[in-house]
Amino acid sequence: MSLNVQHDHEQDCVTLQFGNRFDFSVHRSFHEACLGERKPSRSYVIDLGDVESMDSSALGMLLLLREHAGGDRAEIRIVNASTALRGTLRVAGFDKLFTLH
Repeated sequence: MSLNVQHDHEQDCVTLQFGNRFDFSVHRSFHEACLGERKPSRSYVIDLGDVESMDSSALGMLLLLREHAGGDRAEIRIVNASTALRGTLRVAGFDKLFTLH
């Protein structure tokens, strides 16, 4: 239920690192870090290295971020996802919307 946010001001890149769950419990923190009144950053890195489970609200948050960051022009990389999470993202079609590493 944690979210660590790092902003590289020089590169204008926001890195979001989640705890063991990426679900509705981080919605408020996610919204404040990415969406709020801020203008979009140039790029985003979503680090799922510690995430063991992710629910449909997490997928919704990723879609909101993509829209906020410019849709098809958005530079959002999802990194360190487990095999199971990568499978979930692929089944949902997110491999076509985001860069998966």
